[in-house]
Amino acid sequence: QVQLVESGGGSVQPGGSLRLSCTASGQTLSTNTMAWFRQPPGKEREFVAAISGSGGSTNYADSVKGRFTISRDNAKNTQYLQMTTLRPEDTGVYYCAATLKGFTTHLVFWRHYDYWGQGTQVAVSS
Repeated sequence: QVQLVESGGGSVQPGGSLRLSCTASGQTLSTNTMAWFRQPPGKEREFVAAISGSGGSTNYADSVKGRFTISRDNAKNTQYLQMTTLRPEDTGVYYCAATLKGFTTHLVFWRHYDYWGQGTQVAVSS
């Protein structure tokens, strides 16, 4: 059974940076599409970014393009989300996800993903 564990969340001022990590256990996910979603307070879970199994293809929500970078290290069974120039609207619980489906830019809905982490809180405020 796959388990995903996120880390790296915290509180930061606007303009700051954070790096989230998600480590998988129970199964190697080197061929699986992985992604990050977030859930702002009082809102639905939304897509942030996805990465193919090889790491060669990525997809981002428009709201984070140019500020966030998704990456992965298959040797460590870990994916990352480097977040820069953070804004208050980036506040929320960030979730790591993985799917058995091959990478496409259409994998932007939570129902497309089979495995989820427990989430890590990110708070951006002055």
